[in-house]
Amino acid sequence: METEKFSKGLLQSDELYQYILETSVYPREPAPLKELTDATASLPLAGLATAPDSAQLIAMLLKLIDAKKTIELGVFAGYSLLLTALTIPEDGKIVAIDINLLDKLLEHPENEGSFDFAYVDADKVNNRYYHDRLLKLLKVGGLVVYDNTLVRGSVAVPEELVPELRKQRRQAAIDHTKTLAADPRIQISHARIQISHASVGDGMMICRRII
Repeated sequence: METEKFSKGLLQSDELYQYILETSVYPREPAPLKELTDATASLPLAGLATAPDSAQLIAMLLKLIDAKKTIELGVFAGYSLLLTALTIPEDGKIVAIDINLLDKLLEHPENEGSFDFAYVDADKVNNRYYHDRLLKLLKVGGLVVYDNTLVRGSVAVPEELVPELRKQRRQAAIDHTKTLAADPRIQISHARIQISHASVGDGMMICRRII
């Protein structure tokens, strides 16, 4: 098995990925985010942090939809959380959840259809559970973004070549993508959301609620 197939970036070479980071990502990365990256670099699970090129895309999406109220599932060291805080207006609001509180949010009717943006970087096996509830929380025109949807490229590699520790995440990502593609709520003729698969970082699925 060639190890480069499972690198953090999904481009053809680490050198090309580094070129993108150095020319278009790092020069625009706010100082607080750089400091957080340096502070967490030595952590055993530092690789779980949101990829910087993915974060750059998230920041653009937040600006494009003028997001003001957001929700994030899975916080880890807080890179994407800090990014969002630096991007949305000063009077914006972020609900950050590292455990399951979605049902509690839905117990309050005023939360339904009130969020502009959601970012999901939690356990992948529960993405369907998250998705159904986040659609209720998102307003029309709102976005939900799922991270790690390509699982370091392993979704396109035969299962027998995938490391054992990654097999469950790989299968969860494949199942979630198939579920979105087959869901009648996201068919073109009577779509509830639009979707786009972006090959940045470890893969991101971007979904927009349209009705």
